[in-house]
Parts: sequence; structure tokens; C-alpha cells
Amino acid sequence: MKKQLLSLACAALLATPFVASANTLEKVKASGTITMGVRDSSGALSYTLGDGKYAGYHVEICQRIIEQAEKAVGRKLQTNYVSVTSQNRIPLTQNGTVDIECGSTTNNAARQRDVSFAVTTYVEEVRIAVKANSGITSINQLNGKNVATTTGTTSVQHLRRHERGAGVDFKEVYGKDHAESFLLLESGRADAFVMDGQILAGNIASAKNPGDFRIVGEVLSVEPIAIMMRKDDPAFKKVADDTIRGLAQSGELAKIYDKWFVQPIPPKNTRVGLPASDITKAAWAGLNDKPMEDYVKK
Repeated sequence: MKKQLLSLACAALLATPFVASANTLEKVKASGTITMGVRDSSGALSYTLGDGKYAGYHVEICQRIIEQAEKAVGRKLQTNYVSVTSQNRIPLTQNGTVDIECGSTTNNAARQRDVSFAVTTYVEEVRIAVKANSGITSINQLNGKNVATTTGTTSVQHLRRHERGAGVDFKEVYGKDHAESFLLLESGRADAFVMDGQILAGNIASAKNPGDFRIVGEVLSVEPIAIMMRKDDPAFKKVADDTIRGLAQSGELAKIYDKWFVQPIPPKNTRVGLPASDITKAAWAGLNDKPMEDYVKK
């Protein structure tokens, strides 16, 4: 399959409103192309290899979904990649610039009003990353500290909620993407980085000196992470859901997970080192597209 990287500048030119009467399968059949939204630094879920190439757990699952979409429309599809951010991923999905978003997006009730999600493929725990010599082991020790997180993520809300609940006063500093947020920690401009655990682990694994950092403290939130697509497009959602169900039932989904989270991954052949959690395995056993709020109730 020929693959082509679309720059964000080109993506902006393509960001015209999507015609609501045409579903995604009809759109890609007519154009012969499908556009995948990807992330540059979303841990082992989605990251750049450089030269317009992307890899990761969700990228590979989306490639499997596209294979099934090709069967549904009866033709080969060229995959275009658009690098999205936490801030623009939902608008670019809504307006048709991106057909399927394969990053690290939390499925929650507010977002379900604007977009749809495939069945959950990963359940995340939001944690804290610090320098190993910092002495910080809990959110309660962040009083008066600079705490980094990424603009446009749910971690921003969790951070503020825990700040109020713990009675501590810290300053929030924001990175435009996860790589920049980790750089704030790495360079000393932030004392901690609050984000999805696998994103923290992935950035630590890719750091110049991984041993200089560690993930500490309490779990701040449990969130279902899912592949995102336009709302009210049941035909395309069915292709995505059926693909994931087939992978789960055959055991292939667990193997894909192991490939990206346990085994050495490119480009440095480092290990993220996060075996599938019990809650993620439970999500595979009972596949659904329930939002984060349903997990909070448990």
C-alpha cells in the first residue's frame, strides 16, 4: 500500500467541511485514499519514526481496520498520514480531514457528543513522572512545584481536580505535545509530568538516560483509550469494531499489544515494559465503547 505523509499545512488546506450525507466508506471508495490521524509522541500507541513513517499499537490496529475497509469497498486504498495534536484531533476528525484517528484519545461522554469511538483497545492509568533523584513519590509533594501536562488532554482536568482535592498548590506548565511536555521535565523546567502511564513510559524509554526518570504516586484516573472516527457513521464504525473483535477473539490483539509494549520497538529497540494490565485484558474480553465515566462508577 503506498503511503504518503500530509503535513499539517496541507491538512489545513484539506480541512473543508465533510458532506454529512456521504459516509466514510463511500468517501474513500470514491477517492481511493483514506487518511489516518497519527501522533508524533504518544508512547507505544502512536509515534513517528521519521521520514513520514509512523508506528505503534493503535497505528497497527488502524492498518488492520483499513485492510477490512478495502474489502468492504472493493479496492485498494492509499493511506495518507496527518500528524494531529491533542488540540486539533477532534476538529480534524469532525471536518473530514482525518477519517480515522489512531493516537491516544480518551473516550469520554463529552467527546462522544462530537465524535464516535471504536470499542476500547487499551485502558490507561494516569500517573506522575519525575526525575529519579527528586524525592517526589506522591501528588501531595507537588506543592509549590511546576507540573507539566499536554494542552488539550484530559490529564489537565484530572490535575486540577487532584490539586483541589489534595489541598496542594502547584503551577501548571503546558507542552504543545507529549514530547514537549517531557522535555519540560527533562530540562528541569517542570518538576513532574502528569500524563497517561504508557505515554510517560514511552518517553522515558526513548530518553537519553532512561534511568534518570521514574513513574511514581497514586493512579489519578482510569481511562478507556480508543480509536476515533466521525460521529453518526455506523457502517465505518462497524468495520472498525468488527476488525477489533476479530483480533481479540483470535488472540492477535494480545500479540499486537505485546509487540509494542513488551518487546523491543524501533527505532532504538528499547522496551516500554508495560505488560497488559488486568483492566485492559478485561476490556478485550468484554469489548465495548463505554466512556470514561462508566469506569469511574466502578
